[in-house]
Amino acid sequence: MSITVVFFLGLFVALIGVIPPGLLNMTAARISLKEGPGRGITFSSGVCLVVFIQTYVAAIFARYLSNRPDIVEILQRVAFVIFVLITIYFLIIARNQKETKVETDVRSKKSRFFHGMFLSALNVFPIPYQAYMTITMASFGWMDFERTSIITYVTGAAMGTFVMLYFYIFFFDKIKDKKFTSQKNMNYSIGAITGLVALITFINILKEL
Repeated sequence: MSITVVFFLGLFVALIGVIPPGLLNMTAARISLKEGPGRGITFSSGVCLVVFIQTYVAAIFARYLSNRPDIVEILQRVAFVIFVLITIYFLIIARNQKETKVETDVRSKKSRFFHGMFLSALNVFPIPYQAYMTITMASFGWMDFERTSIITYVTGAAMGTFVMLYFYIFFFDKIKDKKFTSQKNMNYSIGAITGLVALITFINILKEL
């Protein structure tokens, strides 16, 4: 598989994972609104550095699991149940939760970089998410676990995260009052994404029966 394709696969998978408004992208947007785009970009750079490391760890973990098909089968079934539960949560339960506002304080550019690293490190979801996605793509023959392929994919994932954070930084002020940014629709968006991942997982399970 071409490294260009692998790069864009990593970019697309990460992009999908960061589209729903969450702590990282909403914090980047609010920092930009209060302190300027430069601070938002600095924060996002810290986020993406940690995402790079997390995705690399996930890919190495996936490479190990790819040699243990028995474990992969178990994890697929566990992942399917987890994604279904998450989907149900966001589509039915979380849609009624109240809006929460994240207040940001003024910090230096250097501290904003480490602030981004800190918040990104608290968000461990990319590790199991990327591990599962890389195993899935490898099963379809879209990528392999050679060093070059892994580094290319990880770089694409970090870039995909940055692209979406960049979008929030420069366009959030224009879309913040739009209907699709409401908490209810944000929850629907997350539920739709996890539902899609659950569907892909279910198809893979059926293929192996």
